[in-house]
Amino acid sequence: MKSANTTLSKKTEKLFDIIDITDEVISFVDQSKIDNGLINVQTMHTTAMIILNENEPLLLEDIKKSLEEIASSKKEYSHDDFETRTVNMCEGECQNGHSHCKAIYLSSNATINLIDSKVQLGQWQRVLFIELDRSRDREIQIQVIGN
Repeated sequence: MKSANTTLSKKTEKLFDIIDITDEVISFVDQSKIDNGLINVQTMHTTAMIILNENEPLLLEDIKKSLEEIASSKKEYSHDDFETRTVNMCEGECQNGHSHCKAIYLSSNATINLIDSKVQLGQWQRVLFIELDRSRDREIQIQVIGN
């Protein structure tokens, strides 16, 4: 069994920045020379997610609206009360309770089959990275395991 991994670096622009990373995933898998196995694509962040879905502009707007309805950025969150919150604080901390709450409805990774050197995605499936917070530097890891 062989494995290969890489890290993609992205700079997001804003809340709900959606970046299609499918071509980068496929390119890395091709370079790995692994023909059969599994591909794992994982965000290294709790307020950014990976999904497999269609990269269609109107659908992406629907996804954004749905996520905002689920966990509105206008609601109050205990996570955002810096007077009482004492853990996991960092310099420049922002109020992002809504981002964490949106994230529970999505996945931090996607696992995709690799068969006969072909990434197994459906006709419209794309690998999408979704920013659930503000503009940030982000990292996405790709690992391929197989023969």
